[in-house]
Amino acid sequence: MGSLNYKHLRYFWTVAKAGGVTRASERLHLSPQSISGQLSAFERMLGHKLFSRTGSRLELTDAGRMVLNYADEIFTVGEELEERLFHRAEGWPLLFRVGIADSVPKSVAYRLLEPVVRTPEPLRMACREGKLAALLAELAVHRLDIVIADSPMPASVNVRGFNHLLGECGLTFLATAALARKYRGGFPRSLDGAPLLLPGEDAAVRVGLTRWFERLGTRPRIVGEFDDGALMKAFGRGGIGIFPVPTAIAAEVRRQYGVVAIGRTEAVTERFYAISVERRLTHPAVVAISSAARRRLFGRGGAETGA
Repeated sequence: MGSLNYKHLRYFWTVAKAGGVTRASERLHLSPQSISGQLSAFERMLGHKLFSRTGSRLELTDAGRMVLNYADEIFTVGEELEERLFHRAEGWPLLFRVGIADSVPKSVAYRLLEPVVRTPEPLRMACREGKLAALLAELAVHRLDIVIADSPMPASVNVRGFNHLLGECGLTFLATAALARKYRGGFPRSLDGAPLLLPGEDAAVRVGLTRWFERLGTRPRIVGEFDDGALMKAFGRGGIGIFPVPTAIAAEVRRQYGVVAIGRTEAVTERFYAISVERRLTHPAVVAISSAARRRLFGRGGAETGA
């Protein structure tokens, strides 16, 4: 097979998206006969039929659907490249694409990302939330500029990237005033038998909490586990149980949910990372995030580790 002809690929892509040769010819400003000839040449070069005809309609074959999936990716990336280069030249905002692991508390994500919209350089932010593994796959093919996570990139993930520690902090345990009066004295051993709400198993801090309780010889009564931190806080506001939050956002959570602090610990910490394919942070948005995290959110510098 020879080198892929991208002009033929675009003709195929346009026909598939338009739903037929006639409509594609209008978009491409070419005659239907010319497009049909180009498609036939493309199919001969690939050695596969890309369309089958059902009456007057063209339908994609299995090979055609596979080629269309790749064409979607190729031309979407091409359009993004063109947009970024053109808009930068014209003074349009630079696109910043960030993935946020769903185990990162929303308040932390907001506090980390809020400086992005205040940078002197105009930026347009696109946020995507999901499981860390899926976000790292997007990062690997440059569909994301960084991923914010509560753990470094797992060694088992086959992605070349770098973990930039944004900061770390201990945990503060919050509850309604009624629960606080009952369990505040003698913290943390007062948590023995206390109703507790915990982050889900995907949260990196979960293992640290479990080991801390074991060291203390304390066995809280776990009444709920939550992948969604906002839902955990809502149950905490309802008096269902005591719940931990990163100390860096504890004051904010107290105000928002009308709860009070029972106690805090530095024996268990939460860490937050910016994961990138760059050894050095150069994107202006990522630099703003890192700087603000050190100065405002965590109050101390981060470090970088390769992965």
